[in-house]
Amino acid sequence: MDNTTTFNIKGMHCASCASVIEKSLKKIDGVLSVAVNYGTETAKIAFDSEKIDGSRLSKKIEPLGYSLAIRNADSMGMNADEHAAHLGVNQSKNEKLSELRDMKTKVMSVIPLAIISIFLMAWEGLSKLGIVGEMAPVINGLFMALLPLMATYTLFVVGRPYLLGVYRFLRYGKANMDTLIGIGTLAAFLYSFAITAFADTLRPFMNVQNTYYDVTIVVIAFIALGKYLEAKSKVKTGDAIEKLLNLQAKTALVIRDGKEIEIPVNDVKHGDIVIVKPGAKIPVDGMITSGSSYIDESMVTGEPMPARKKEGDGIVAGTMNTSGSFTFKATKVGSETLLAQIIKMVEDAQGSKAPIQAMADKISAVFVPIVLVIAFLTLGTWLVVGASYLGFSQALSFGLVSFVGVLVIACPCALGLATPTAIIVGVGKGAKEGILIKDAATLEKLHKVDTVIVDKTGTITIGRPTLVDIQNLSDLPDNGLVSLLASLENKSEHPIAHAVVNYVQEKSLTIGEASNFEGIQGKGLRGSIKGVEYFAGNAKLIKDLGIPFDPSKLDLFTAQGKTPVILATKEKVLGFVMVADEIKSASKQAVADLHKLGIKVVMLTGDDERAARYIASLVGIDDVVAHVLPQDKLAKIKELQSQGKIVAMAGDGVNDAPALAQADIGIAMGTGTDVAIESAGITLLGGDISKLVKAIKLSKITMRGIKQNLFWAFIYNIIGIPLAAGAFYPLFGWLLNPIFAGLAMAFSSVSVVSNSLRIKTVRL
Repeated sequence: MDNTTTFNIKGMHCASCASVIEKSLKKIDGVLSVAVNYGTETAKIAFDSEKIDGSRLSKKIEPLGYSLAIRNADSMGMNADEHAAHLGVNQSKNEKLSELRDMKTKVMSVIPLAIISIFLMAWEGLSKLGIVGEMAPVINGLFMALLPLMATYTLFVVGRPYLLGVYRFLRYGKANMDTLIGIGTLAAFLYSFAITAFADTLRPFMNVQNTYYDVTIVVIAFIALGKYLEAKSKVKTGDAIEKLLNLQAKTALVIRDGKEIEIPVNDVKHGDIVIVKPGAKIPVDGMITSGSSYIDESMVTGEPMPARKKEGDGIVAGTMNTSGSFTFKATKVGSETLLAQIIKMVEDAQGSKAPIQAMADKISAVFVPIVLVIAFLTLGTWLVVGASYLGFSQALSFGLVSFVGVLVIACPCALGLATPTAIIVGVGKGAKEGILIKDAATLEKLHKVDTVIVDKTGTITIGRPTLVDIQNLSDLPDNGLVSLLASLENKSEHPIAHAVVNYVQEKSLTIGEASNFEGIQGKGLRGSIKGVEYFAGNAKLIKDLGIPFDPSKLDLFTAQGKTPVILATKEKVLGFVMVADEIKSASKQAVADLHKLGIKVVMLTGDDERAARYIASLVGIDDVVAHVLPQDKLAKIKELQSQGKIVAMAGDGVNDAPALAQADIGIAMGTGTDVAIESAGITLLGGDISKLVKAIKLSKITMRGIKQNLFWAFIYNIIGIPLAAGAFYPLFGWLLNPIFAGLAMAFSSVSVVSNSLRIKTVRL
């Protein structure tokens, strides 16, 4: 049986580690596909569960120094209830924080040793320049005696992971960044130790004045510090998941056997009646059965103002009840809730790979072997060619410095972090803005979009009938006219009647009691209020009743796609209201913002062409195609794509499914239904089209960050490796001290992560 599982990976320290793990796992019988992500330290593995399982997969890579963390309550530092309450989303932050504390302890222990080493190097350099005097022989002798001890501690305690990297390279032939650091610092240490132990024996053959204990100490210290800062930064990149998890309520107050009892949220069942008090988080998705309140839905809609919810309205887990008490019936629990789906979608997207990452992955995969070859060629060149000009002793010293420098500076970590860290931050920022991105490829492709297709109903408009115009032909005030009409319509189940009644309720106007109510099929209705008979309906009803009325008064409105509801007595027409699918407040500005980004906007709708063109003219849409069926929308998108357009389709995620699938980017508008989330690459929570503009801006910002990261990662290695190898020494006398190589390598990764974190601060 095929099974796809995402595992946390322990022991992965660099981008080349990810390549080693991916190659090793792919060779295992029963493994169908593997995607290892260094940025999230996870492996998404598809495997045949009848042939292999997680434990055996882990054992296959343990000899290489890695292991798969089987995601359960224990591995996450939770009890079973807490784990279930966290919806099965596995963020082992406790493990990461524990690892950070261990890294910090080692860094704090080695930094003083590095400071002493740098102090000695600086004193020696300044004394040669005559800026300071030579160090007193007693003090110098003391430091020279301490350096081997300091280097031994640094290499074999703090640098143990790098020595293990050398061992695994020799044993299994698998090299990663730890291997490079280990070979470089071990070579410097062994060279220095040989000189210290056999100075008299070696003096006739080579210069025994220079040792490189300080290189071992400072390089490992800087790299350890860099890895600590990198790990600390990476924890910050994924805090979107943590914030989403914190939205989840831990308990729920339910009615069982006529009693109120508080239970863990994972014990809530379908159909349970849940009580929500003021200030409480809503524990699961459901529908209000009694009471009303104002609920802060900013988690879903991004809107700061609480929304009024009443009996029959749906509510979402993780939103906050701000005022009244109410009860609701649980309809979705556990992993079914919208919040659970959002968390899973964000986690999956953060763990996915963008196409632009493929190049970096390929380079990282071959980088370490190439660097090893370059390092040994560098050493050999210095010994063969350099000895002819400088003498063997000097050439050996320079060759060792260059050998260590190449190994230390050639870290592909910055290259490996360039894409995933930006994706993690970008997807997290999107979730915070109510923009759910399915995968990294979608986020990357979105910035290339030049044509946006929009549906009318539910995308540009709010998707339900709304009273938009009042034409009063009587002596009654406008509010009185509408209240009278609502008193009649209150007994009707027609959507247009609901629009009238909702308008009156929102205005807090009075709705009277109608008697002798009767529906008139296809025309309207009649009823008596305070002894007076009234009629409400369309122009045909008024004509059939013989009531004087000029229907041309409606033409202007009907041309705009509005539906008239006329109120009359037996003698005369009192007035009429217009009901229409109202344009969303954000639509006009969103279309204008899309135009500023150079994007053409096309409306495809099944509605009447006159109404569609009127709506399009109000919001500034470039082109309209009306009277289209789902297959027509699909054909239009194919036509645009054949012209070389990159097309994004924004629809409701259900009726527009074929078009959403065909478009380069499918964008579901809506409140986050299951189908909407599953059918589109991007879901805009709350159905706010302005978030489409933000999504495109987010894509552009994220891609700009990735390209900046890749540029600095590449340029750093392109310049650093030749400099470290001594390629500029014959021309300019330049040699890169391995200490500076270690410092540059460590902070290159930190700079890439920091650049990615900037995405958080950019205003969309």
